[in-house]
Parts: sequence; structure tokens; C-alpha cells
Amino acid sequence: MSNRLHGRLDDPAAEAGHVEHPPRVGFFTDTSVCIGCKACEVACKEWNLIPDDGMNLLGMSMDNTGMLGANSWRHVAFIERDAPLGQQYAGLDGLPTGPTSVDEMQEVVAAGLRGTERGGGELGTTPVDLGMPSLALPGAATGAESRTDFSWLMMSDVCKHCTHAGCLDVCPTGALFRTEFGTVVVQQDICNGCGYCVSGCPYGVIDRRPQDGRANKCTLCYDRLRDGLEPACAKACPTDSIQFGVLDELRERAAARVDELHERGVPEARLYGEDPDDGVGGAGAFFLLLDEPEVYGLPPDPVVPTRNLPEMWGHAGAAAAAFVTAAVAVFAAAGRR
Repeated sequence: MSNRLHGRLDDPAAEAGHVEHPPRVGFFTDTSVCIGCKACEVACKEWNLIPDDGMNLLGMSMDNTGMLGANSWRHVAFIERDAPLGQQYAGLDGLPTGPTSVDEMQEVVAAGLRGTERGGGELGTTPVDLGMPSLALPGAATGAESRTDFSWLMMSDVCKHCTHAGCLDVCPTGALFRTEFGTVVVQQDICNGCGYCVSGCPYGVIDRRPQDGRANKCTLCYDRLRDGLEPACAKACPTDSIQFGVLDELRERAAARVDELHERGVPEARLYGEDPDDGVGGAGAFFLLLDEPEVYGLPPDPVVPTRNLPEMWGHAGAAAAAFVTAAVAVFAAAGRR
């Protein structure tokens, strides 16, 4: 068992035996600029040749993957919440904004329709009678005026590549290993499908593929890193919501971004997973969130399950020693009789 479990460690690659290695790299995902386009999901699947995972609509808007899994190494979460769209971030350059009410939404759509000529008339203003009750704007006759205002939170989730990686600690075959970049990768040709790593992950990231039972998760595009290329998901992200780079530099950039958002009236902005003193020693993939972690389906205080393992082994050793001492005493007493 690695002494990675003892205290804080800022250089997991060195702890893994990489004497000379490049700086630790990772992801900083700024959810305030995520538009939910799923380009990262597509790029991840295309580059890593990940099998189709069904692509079935789950009744969760455009969230057709649902969660991270063996065949979903990137998952774009769509979270609808009861907060007026556009009001929280009104007037903030570079942040998603939109109409603040149903009436304003109708005005925006109607203005766009009026500017589109079609068939000699203006689309949306020329009455058409098809025997239907109404051809007004969508929702105009279905009680839209009573609908609660809402907004969307979007986040591209991924493996955290923890400093203290529980999946790595419990793997009995060495299928999981720490790379020279500080990331954690599964070797498919060594994995025996035991599943210990699944229960060892505090985030529920790693999973076994139904077809062969072997564990799968994000590799942070290890093959691309070795060729000096950035991971496919970061390369494809059109808004730079997913930022790749040296982890220390990303942490500085993220802290500056949070300060900027606070100054611009977004007190909810916070970082998740960047703290090297948290329960996993800090994540190699961390996030800027606009609400509590639980809203995004993230554990508020993740702890690597193997963190207390040395202490547990110490207690077990003490108990075993006490048992042996008691047994020797019993046999010695019996011998004297």
C-alpha cells in the first residue's frame, strides 16, 4: 500500500516512481460558460472509440447520458432549477443570459419571426387557418403564463484523477496506474473485472463495461498527452468551459475567475475539487460551480475510502497481538495445570 495515504501530497507522479516527469496536468471546468453543446462528449467518444451507450432520451431534456459510466467518460449534466432565467446574471458580459419572463420570451420570438419574410408575408404575422384552435406562439394557449420561471445549470463532468485515488489503492492486479502526468489510467489488458475500483471511487466515476466486465473511465487522453496534444474534449469545447493545462496554473486561473464573478455580482460562484487538503488530496479535474455541489450530483465532502486504511491496519495488528498474547497465556496456564 502506497504511503500516498499519509497526509498531503502535491506530486503524485513522483510518489508513483516517476523520478523525472513533466508538470502535473489536469482540467479546470468553468460551468459558467458551458452551453451544453455536448461537443466534449462527442469528441471523447470519437477519439477513444467508446461504444454507443444507447443514446436514449431519459426524460431529462437533452441529458441523454444520465451519468458517467464505462461508455460515458464525459457527461454533460443539464440541471433545471426554479430561478428566473437571465436575472441572476443580467448584464454580465461573457455569461449566459436570456429573457426573464414568459412575456419577454414571447416578445423576443415574435420580433424574430416578424423579420422573416416568407411567401409574400411575414412569418408569424400572416394568419393561417388550418382548422386548429390557435397557431399563436408555442405555449400561448396552454397556460404558459402560469409556468414558474426557471434557469439551466450545465456542467461537463469527468473523472477527477484524484491525488489520493481510491480506485488505484484497491486495484489488486495493477491494472490502474499513475502516469508521469499525475493522471490515473486503466490498462484494459490487465483488468480482470473484479470491480474493487468501482467501490473505491468516492465520485461514482469508474464503471465496468457490460460487454466484457472490465473497468473503464477517462484517461485524460493519455495517448494525446504523450504526443504533446491536449485532450480531445478540451480541444473540441467551443467556449473554453473545459480548460486543460498545468494544474498549478489552472488553480491560479480558477481563483481569479471566482474573484471576477464575485465582483460582477455572482456570489454563488465557488470552486470544487481544487483544494489539496480535501478528502482526496485535491482533484486533477476540478470545477467552478454556480450552486451547491449536491445540485450537480457531486458529493459535498468527498473522502477517499482508503484514507483511514493505515490506522485500520494498526488497530487490526494491535487486536491480533492481543489475541495471540491471550492465547499464549491460556495455553501456558493449561500447561501448568
